Amino acid sequence: PTPQEWKQQDNSPRWRRPRGVLQRNAGIAWLRHNCPPYTAAVAYFADDDNSYAIELFDQMRWTQKVSVWPVGLVGGVMLERPVCLCLGDGHPSIVTDWMVGWKASRKFPTDMAGFAVSVALLITKTDAEFSHDSKIGYLETDFLSKLVETKDLEPRANCCTKVLVWHMNAKKPLLKEEMKLRELGRRTDVGIVV
Repeated sequence: PTPQEWKQQDNSPRWRRPRGVLQRNAGIAWLRHNCPPYTAAVAYFADDDNSYAIELFDQMRWTQKVSVWPVGLVGGVMLERPVCLCLGDGHPSIVTDWMVGWKASRKFPTDMAGFAVSVALLITKTDAEFSHDSKIGYLETDFLSKLVETKDLEPRANCCTKVLVWHMNAKKPLLKEEMKLRELGRRTDVGIVV
């Protein structure tokens, strides 16, 4: 169970504390204890308030290190996504930037629903786990930084132009960061298929 000091207080916003840290780390520990180092599988930290296109799971199964893709209705924008250079003709695509509404300066400004990790990589990188000490909004960045560099990311979802996972809350999404970006002449959903 989560210790009381790490639980959300009744009157505090959900984003004030990292959530699911112990549970995710327990899952990672289970994989390390039960899977051989050469296991060809992926770990994905799914959430019960997300909606998934079945295609997402077919795409992530090819992950060699860390695969990434857009996530819809998150972070106050229509979608958060990696911006990719798509080389085509059998050449791998590369992540060159990120389109997000908050703290684009983070090394990996992605949502938990926006990546999958090779189980073999998790087994070999024994220091990679989630931390209660991560600053607000840095849980994913701190975790991924222990696994890969940006050059190692594997863009999926048609070079990150298709949305295959969405945050689905029972209330209308607040898109205040999207409105700020639009005032600057930028939109997160340009060239995206939903």
